[in-house]
Amino acid sequence: MHILIIEDEHKLASAIAESLQALHYSVACAVNGEEGYYLASTQAFDLILLDLNLPGRDGIEILQTLRQAGAQPPVLILTARDGLDDRVKGLDSGADDYLIKPFAFPELHARIRALSRRGRIDENGKLHCADLELDRLSRRVTRGQQALELTGKEYELLEFLLLNQGHIVSRDMLANQIWGERARVVSMDNVIDVHMAKLRAKVDAPFVQTLIQTRRGLGFILADSPC
Repeated sequence: MHILIIEDEHKLASAIAESLQALHYSVACAVNGEEGYYLASTQAFDLILLDLNLPGRDGIEILQTLRQAGAQPPVLILTARDGLDDRVKGLDSGADDYLIKPFAFPELHARIRALSRRGRIDENGKLHCADLELDRLSRRVTRGQQALELTGKEYELLEFLLLNQGHIVSRDMLANQIWGERARVVSMDNVIDVHMAKLRAKVDAPFVQTLIQTRRGLGFILADSPC
């Protein structure tokens, strides 16, 4: 798998590259927008890790230009911008996923694995697991023929689980990415568990097949079969 990292923080870019090379990925790096766009538009990559705040040409401009030119590699945005508007703008511009800095490398690796299973994201930007479908553009969620009415946080939790399906998602990861908590405290566990219980009541309780499973002491996993 050939991955392009477009990140102007040299230490972070080097650390990401080393962590990926240790997993036997092929990696190329660009430290500004112009170089990043040149590499992305002239070479074939299986995945692009893209910062938004770049000198020369910002990440959104790079992303939009690539998509308009027909380039379709999965793009994972890496950014310190954690506002909802920024996330929506990134996804609407053609990004496949969004990871907020600072992040743990195991989480980054999990996101990369999820995006590499591109068949689970269809051509319309929908996420699937068994008969569960999440439309990332309309934010509509259905299971079978039934529409699921989710709150904003429930939707974000389910989207995160779908993007990482088949892999355990820890409470630390959820606290960071869904609630923006850089350092998880014990009280956050209760908040996460309450929201997860409400989500499971909507996604799983009315149906025969259970998709969201708890791994005691580890976190949660969404999968279409027991694992």
